Amino acid sequence: MAAAETAVMTVTSLHIALVSETFPPEINGVANTLGRLCQGLQQRGHRLQLIRPRQSDDQQRRSDDDLLLTRGWPLPGYSGLQWGQSALHKLLRRWQHNRPDVLYVATEGPLGLSAIRAARRLGIPVVSGFHTNFQQYSGHYGLGLLARLLTHYLRWFHNRTSTTLVPSASQSLELQRRGFERLQLLARGVDSQLFHPARRSAELRASWGLHDDDIAVLHVGRLAPEKNLALLQRSFLALQARYPQQRLQLVLVGDGPQRAQLQSALPDAIFCGLQRGEELAAHYASGDLFLFPSLSETFGNVVLEALASGLAVVAFDQAAAAQHIRHGHSGALAMPGDEQGFIDAAHWLLEDRESLRRVRLNARQHAGKQGWAAIVEQFETHLHSATSRTAEGQ
Repeated sequence: MAAAETAVMTVTSLHIALVSETFPPEINGVANTLGRLCQGLQQRGHRLQLIRPRQSDDQQRRSDDDLLLTRGWPLPGYSGLQWGQSALHKLLRRWQHNRPDVLYVATEGPLGLSAIRAARRLGIPVVSGFHTNFQQYSGHYGLGLLARLLTHYLRWFHNRTSTTLVPSASQSLELQRRGFERLQLLARGVDSQLFHPARRSAELRASWGLHDDDIAVLHVGRLAPEKNLALLQRSFLALQARYPQQRLQLVLVGDGPQRAQLQSALPDAIFCGLQRGEELAAHYASGDLFLFPSLSETFGNVVLEALASGLAVVAFDQAAAAQHIRHGHSGALAMPGDEQGFIDAAHWLLEDRESLRRVRLNARQHAGKQGWAAIVEQFETHLHSATSRTAEGQ
């Protein structure tokens, strides 16, 4: 069976053009997901052509047959991220001579829009991905009046593609209600060898001032308004008040525009900044309780990373948490928007050591089965389906 599958894969390998305003080594959920998908597709014998803005480390790098670097502009409120410049004529010239079988557009900026326009002119099938809730973010940056306009644009953008891939069932339902068409689910995986309880570091915990019986309350993510970090602060202070005899330490991994404000409001918290690779995995595994109060996620890769690291996760019942946490078994959930319910869920996890230990074991057991291989295969299937529909004239 394996030999037959390999033969089929070789015959049906694709030339895939992937367009994104962000890509590794940039640190964010979209870049992480795209890096995993690209690696998996290449391992399965597909050829990838990447179109993205030039990053800070690309100053001496030149474009080639499999890489087109474009200009980019800083994205307001998102230090380190950028919109890609429209590249319609460059893409038309490139794809007339080096035509891909299918296009995947991961971001909706000028670069992604120009790629869709070029592909439509040349008859190349296009699959898009809905990775970021920009229409929700606008309200957190004083741009609430633009939310409706942005939603209209995103709907128009994605409905011009043959399929839009969304990471969670809750996200799919929300977009369907807003008129998005031809939605398909493509979940996310986790590297359960990298994110593993065995990476727990007594030395790292000691640097946080913690002993074995103390509790590290961890948060990993961008320190930004859309992440609902006021609830993180309220939840931690409530835990301290509820369990005055328990040594609790709040540890935040990540950076963003709210860091200075949070450091002022939480002077005893430990701010670790951006972490990557094994260092990030060690930070996860050295925690005990993971608080994730965000309501703006399309998925939330950090939830799976925390579960795989053996943490007890508190989150709202949506996106990744809804898919991967069973309340009271592998974590604790609150109804979306129920802030007191979120705080109560965190309280429950610290009521007794045995419940916390059991939840952490169950979390690791579940997340350890959520690898990227099956996700890459699903992605591959969606890309093949798009090429098949085009070949049939649909």
